Amino acid sequence: MSDQKFEQWALIELFGHQRIAGRVSELSIGGASLVRVDVPAVDATEDETALQAFTKAFGASAIYGITFLDETAARLFVRQLRVQPINTWELKRALQSLPAGRPAQSPLGLDDDEPPY
Repeated sequence: MSDQKFEQWALIELFGHQRIAGRVSELSIGGASLVRVDVPAVDATEDETALQAFTKAFGASAIYGITFLDETAARLFVRQLRVQPINTWELKRALQSLPAGRPAQSPLGLDDDEPPY
């Protein structure tokens, strides 16, 4: 058995006619094997805004195709596809659901002036 870690640039084709490109590796969470895709940042151009780097993980059953690429080709797909970690519409909807005039609650359920210990 090899202890070598799998990492390769690729274009991943997902069910639902979605595609994502980036550096692909294996990820195990809670005993489940997932495919991890690290999508690199995209610099702004005259025509398009910059995109931040992000990571997404997919179950093998969500994938119907993987095309292995060199880094240059994968980065070209990243620029062309312009996948974002969170859909802009979903984020806007989530922000609108916050109560007016109140900041979002801490993920730990603590007040800002309350120490986390």
